[in-house]
Amino acid sequence: MGKFSVEYLQSKLSAAKVHFERALDCKHTEFDDLYPYMIEHPQFFWYKRYVAWSELLTIVNLCEELEIAWNEQFSAKQAEYIVSRVMSSRVLDEWYETNDSKEHVG
Repeated sequence: MGKFSVEYLQSKLSAAKVHFERALDCKHTEFDDLYPYMIEHPQFFWYKRYVAWSELLTIVNLCEELEIAWNEQFSAKQAEYIVSRVMSSRVLDEWYETNDSKEHVG
């Protein structure tokens, strides 16, 4: 695999991480544009986070299949959540290491 392909996948991984964190922080994502009618539904943010989480897991899976390091972009705890693959309330509550030092996406 060429260097371009590795960098390309790592940039996609980074974008998926940002997308998931924007969904966690209830900020605007592409999902809002695709399904504007959903905003009125109580489950909207759950769906939005689920879509972003699925995208993140898909790209991590591709990286693993192609033997490209993916966990460097994540804390040890975040990598652990990704490996377990299940988006639980714990992942949503503890994605950022502590509530005091959240690094929200701009």
